[in-house]
Parts: sequence; structure tokens; C-alpha cells
Amino acid sequence: MARRRRALLQEEEGENFWPSFTDLISTIALILFVLVLLAFIQNLISGKNLAYIRAQLDGTAKQLGNSRAALATSEQRLKALAAEIEAGQSQLKLSEAKVAAQETAIADSNLQLDALRRRLRGIALLRLDVLDNVKKSLETQLKSGKGVPSLTVAENGNIVLNENLVFEYNSYTIKKEGKPLLQSLAATFARVLADPAVRANIDVILVQGHTDERGSVTYNRELSAKRANTVLDYMLEANKALEKEYAAFFASSAYSKSRPVNPAQTEQAYEQNRRIEISIVLKDASVRGLIDDYMKQVEAPTP
Repeated sequence: MARRRRALLQEEEGENFWPSFTDLISTIALILFVLVLLAFIQNLISGKNLAYIRAQLDGTAKQLGNSRAALATSEQRLKALAAEIEAGQSQLKLSEAKVAAQETAIADSNLQLDALRRRLRGIALLRLDVLDNVKKSLETQLKSGKGVPSLTVAENGNIVLNENLVFEYNSYTIKKEGKPLLQSLAATFARVLADPAVRANIDVILVQGHTDERGSVTYNRELSAKRANTVLDYMLEANKALEKEYAAFFASSAYSKSRPVNPAQTEQAYEQNRRIEISIVLKDASVRGLIDDYMKQVEAPTP
């Protein structure tokens, strides 16, 4: 009996063991299946994510390529801009050098121009100096006995002799009263022309005859010419040094009634228009020579 019970117990234990093992295997298989399924799903999801990431990487790589191309273009532009800036700086330096050279040239020209102005002013003042010397030498004879000026200096710088003191009306014979004035004039011109600096710039001392408007043109021209020649001849005869040394500086001319100082038709105007004028003409070559020298210096090519 005991053996039989043990046998029955062993059979029951065997029957209870196999179902439990089968359940265990089934559970393990189910777990494996779930794990495989999860792995598959994970691989599937990972594959999609990988494709998305690859797509993003491809886009990023494309953008990077575009950025590199844009960067290369920008670098080329930057190099070109740097070259332009360098060229501009070089041109600026050249321009600054040219400006400095021009400023130096302008400064030199201004100095030369100032020197020219001074020399021209000196020539312009020379005539006034000569006239001033003549006037000072004759200041004691500037008025006749009646108080009427016998010698004046006009606005144009000419020495004007009162016709009434030198000549009678319609005459070209020098009056006795006028001879001392002409003698003083001759001595004064001889003294003035003795200065080499004065002679170097004087072209001619011109004795001019003028009449009033009355009378014919021919008569007045002849009368003004005779009066001018008479005054010049008397001065040269009165001072032998003037005739011997400086006669070449003198000349006479006749203006008749063509240059009146007073256009009125009165006795006072007629008396003013009948006159002898002595004009000191400077050499144009003196002024032209200074200007030519200056222009040559200005136009000379700079080294």
C-alpha cells in the first residue's frame, strides 16, 4: 500500500511539474517575442529618426556648402576691397604729394608775384618821383605875379605850363616872362636825367602843344606844333648839358584842340585848354620785361 501511494504521489507530482514548465516556456517565449517586437519597433523608429537626421545633416551640409561659397565670395570681395583701399591710399598719398608740391609752387609764385609787384610799383612810382623832383625844383615859380598858377601837375601826371605866361595869344614866340621858367625846367630835367636809374626807365619826355577850339583845325595844329617845338628848342638851347647829353630823350607833338581839359565854351575854359603839357613816358619794355621774366619763371617746368 505504501508503495502504491508513493507511486500515485510521484504521478501527481509529475503531472503538476510539466504544466508549470510549459507555462514558464510560454512566458519566456512571450517575453522574447515582446522583446523582439520592441527591438523591431525601436529599429523601425530609429531608422526613421536616422533618415530624418540624415536629411537634416544633408541640409546642413548643403547650407554649409552655400555658406562656404558665400564666405569664399565675401573673401574675394574683401580682397578686392582691400586692393581698392590700398590703391586709394596710394592715390591719396600721391594726391597729398601733389597738393604739397602745388602749395609749395603757389607759395613760390606768391613770393615771385610780390617781388614783381614791388618792382612794378617801383617803376610806377619812378614817374611820380621825377615829377616830384621837377615840381620841387620849380616850387618857387609855381605862380606868376598875378597869382595864377604858371606850372601845375595834372591828374595824369603831366606837367602843365600856363600858356599866358609863355606865349601871347595866337603867337608861338616865347614871352620874356616865360623864359626863366623854361630855363629852370631845362636845368631840372638835366639834373633828373643825370640819374642812371631814371634814364634806364624813361622812354621819352614829350612836349605837347594844345589850343582851344576856336579857329580851323589846320591853323590850330600848326600853332600847337610850333609852340611845342619852340618850348623844346628853347630848353635845349638854354641848357647845353641837356642838349649835349640828353637831347635824345625829348620830342614834341601837336594835339591842336583834340584834347581839351575843359569842354565849356567860356574864356576861362579856352585859357585852360591853351597850354603846354610835358609828359614823361616810361619804357613799356621795362614793364614788359619784368612780366616776361615772371611768366618764364611761372611757366618753367618743375623738376
